[in-house]
Amino acid sequence: MAFEFLNKVRAGLARTRAALVDRITDVVSGSPRLDEDALEEIEAILIQADTGVDTAIALVDAIRQRARTNPQDSTVELLGAELTRIVDIDTPLSVAAGAIKARPEVILVVGVNGVGKTTTVGKLAHLLAADGKKVMIAACDTFRAAASQQLEVWAQRSGASFVSSSNGADPAAVAFDALQSARAKDMDVLLVDTAGRLHTKINLMEELKKIARTLSKQDGGPHQTLLVLDATTGQNVLAQARQFHEALGLTGLALTKLDGTARGGVVFGLCRELQLPIRYIGVGEGADDLQLFNGKEFVQALLEPGPGEESETG
Repeated sequence: MAFEFLNKVRAGLARTRAALVDRITDVVSGSPRLDEDALEEIEAILIQADTGVDTAIALVDAIRQRARTNPQDSTVELLGAELTRIVDIDTPLSVAAGAIKARPEVILVVGVNGVGKTTTVGKLAHLLAADGKKVMIAACDTFRAAASQQLEVWAQRSGASFVSSSNGADPAAVAFDALQSARAKDMDVLLVDTAGRLHTKINLMEELKKIARTLSKQDGGPHQTLLVLDATTGQNVLAQARQFHEALGLTGLALTKLDGTARGGVVFGLCRELQLPIRYIGVGEGADDLQLFNGKEFVQALLEPGPGEESETG
């Protein structure tokens, strides 16, 4: 599993590696010591890779301190140690790792329009089914017919059960019916897809709260509330995550489209500033390209060049 994760993620992070690690390596290449000019350049590179200003400053301060106590380590090794510390958030394992706490375990999936949320639900169903879980998908986006059709195709591909309703139906009622069906069919996991919505629209956020309340009244969780974010939007994801977290109490994040951006540094800003775990990352368009996140291996995949790439140290 680790080998597969490293290979997929290493390939998917090529653009971020070029924008972050390769540029930092160039800055320190041939330098006898890590001076303040180099640290200032590293800070700018971190900001440009969308770690965020506060996180970039904190990282450089930490690298400076680590360099004093570990002078034998290269700059990339110092950076790696600090990045690993940031993403190593101690949280319970996700359902995909076998830690089902309820039956069914209900995962509410939310996000703004266009982030790849419905596709992520489909890929998550595929991932869980491949792990031997009995999965049901509830199509609670009752305003976009294409979303329901898309999910039904994913359900057929993965062997998941599927529940939907007519256009314009009450999403909370669909979620309620799906929970009853999932219990009757002894499902392991119920994935509840919701309509994409702007985090600034109060009435739409209230609709999500209603879905969550409806499930909780039936002792149906949600046991996980997963926010899907588009990595290509960089620092904008922080504002989205903050407001969804305020409204719903998120338990984790899924970050899509990491393979299509040089802004993968946003992973570290999200973890450091929100203290929310990243549960899944998307590193491609294939059904198998949604990966269960492992912070240590993610940093390793980011810092180490893949086959055919040149390796430099600084």
